[in-house]
Amino acid sequence: MIGLVTDGSSFDEFYYRNCCGQPYERNDTWRRFFGAAADRIVADIGPRTVLDAGCAIGMLVEALRERGVDAHGVDISSYAIASVPEELRPFCRQGSIAEPPDRRFDLIVCIEVLEHMPAEEADRAIANFAAHADDVLFSSTPFDYREPTHINVRMPEDWAEAFARHGLFRDVDFDASFITKWAVRFTRRPVRVPRLVRDYERRYWQARAAESDSRAYALEVQDRLAAVERERSRLAPFEPEVHSLRLLRGDLEETANKLRQELAGTRATIAAMERSLFWRARLLTVKLRQLFRRS
Repeated sequence: MIGLVTDGSSFDEFYYRNCCGQPYERNDTWRRFFGAAADRIVADIGPRTVLDAGCAIGMLVEALRERGVDAHGVDISSYAIASVPEELRPFCRQGSIAEPPDRRFDLIVCIEVLEHMPAEEADRAIANFAAHADDVLFSSTPFDYREPTHINVRMPEDWAEAFARHGLFRDVDFDASFITKWAVRFTRRPVRVPRLVRDYERRYWQARAAESDSRAYALEVQDRLAAVERERSRLAPFEPEVHSLRLLRGDLEETANKLRQELAGTRATIAAMERSLFWRARLLTVKLRQLFRRS
């Protein structure tokens, strides 16, 4: 997946261990990533043949071949190609993507590669892609200048212009964010310029509308927070009194609980008395007295 500067010597074992965010090796994290990417490529694009331009150790090639795609890879790094598993080596070779591939493909995938290449070589790579495929899944970071090998960082519109020079245009309805949030699918389509303009304008308007709605909602939330803060400031002088009332409420609740317990105990005592022989005898005596008085 990682392309190299000129001769590729910068991309050795140290680079793959320390300069890819996390160690770039055949672990569960990277396998899941490339497995998910391969699933989307098969489901959403459905190519029969794929070239991974900058294949590194061949994980995307492996994932696609496991899903029945005739996938191949090329990378300029001798270290990366030497790290490709034995069973994949017939399908991954060392070479520069600035040089033309030896065949056409249904799809060329180029993920985070061209920013590592000198501008002239990157432009030749794009020309090679366009000459050997009508479909390119492309990603190149637009803002990571910290990596020393990122010598050709460009904004998305710059890459779009470069691809357009060779007749490949963004598929505005394809969501390539399963690769990166800035990933793009460029395709060659028999569409006239007015229709291309219409498609771009449609997506532009949708993006602007979403941006406008998001800003409006953010302002609404800010207004609500400001109102809450104003109400809090208005009530701040009463906080000591409220605190005192809460303490008093606690004391009253404690007293009420004690009285409830005492009342329950008293009721239990009365109930026990009413069930006693003495109480029953007393009731009988009262009733007899009442009868004698009536007689």
